[in-house]
Amino acid sequence: MFGYINADIKQLSEEDKNKYRQFYCGLCHALGKTAGFKGQMLLNYDLCFLAILLQSLYEPELSADKTWCVIHPFKKKPFFESEAISYAADMDIILSYYSLMDNYTDDNSKLAKVAADSLKNNYKVIKDKYPRQVAAIEQYIKNLSVAEAANETNIDKISSYTGEMLGTLMNWKDDAWGKTLHCMGFHMGKFIYILDAYDDLKKDEKHGSFNPLLFLRNESPKEFETFVRINLTSLMAECAKGFERLPIVENADILRNIIYSGVWTKYEYLQIKDKKSTNKEKP
Repeated sequence: MFGYINADIKQLSEEDKNKYRQFYCGLCHALGKTAGFKGQMLLNYDLCFLAILLQSLYEPELSADKTWCVIHPFKKKPFFESEAISYAADMDIILSYYSLMDNYTDDNSKLAKVAADSLKNNYKVIKDKYPRQVAAIEQYIKNLSVAEAANETNIDKISSYTGEMLGTLMNWKDDAWGKTLHCMGFHMGKFIYILDAYDDLKKDEKHGSFNPLLFLRNESPKEFETFVRINLTSLMAECAKGFERLPIVENADILRNIIYSGVWTKYEYLQIKDKKSTNKEKP
């Protein structure tokens, strides 16, 4: 849905690169089993992280297979299958459904409405399986809509809506590890919201769209970049603390790569892009 929680591939060993790709292909395969090709179009790195995290913590049975892929048609691609991967695929579908409906409501996008309608039956099935998670997403959408209508400028408050939602989704089984998983998801969700707002800053300014970071930048332009960096750093530090409390051994290097390095690749790319743009504008 957001696409910010991905691996720093260059820093992974060859073995871990292959494992990461098998999880990613496994998520794609699970989306296809549930919702066909339209489901596979929703493939998202954020939910791949969720699949690896939950697989590594709960260790449900994991099987490996190979299949033909539309994107890579000349050779069968290896993939993993498990209950954790299927859960991540279900969360991907319901997040995408609400995102599409939100686009339809906000922008009157007929294409988004058609895409959302194509997922409606899948959404109903998943809602019956995971009512707690779906309720959290519904509340998240409502809270964001109210905040946007009120032009909410409190970034801590508005980012917490994404945090609460992702915290609930990460808390798969609501068991002894539920609070730690929720804590991880809460801080990661806030990180995602702020980074997404930062990514959209120029576009939203150009179109006059709602973005709470615009208010902060205009209020304190000199301190703005420092504010964003410090907030993102502190949020991922809290997420990392939660992760380190979990008894994870399998795939720990992949997960640490994502949490400590991968999540920063988009931010660093935006920094480089902004510097290039600034240099071009100089006489």
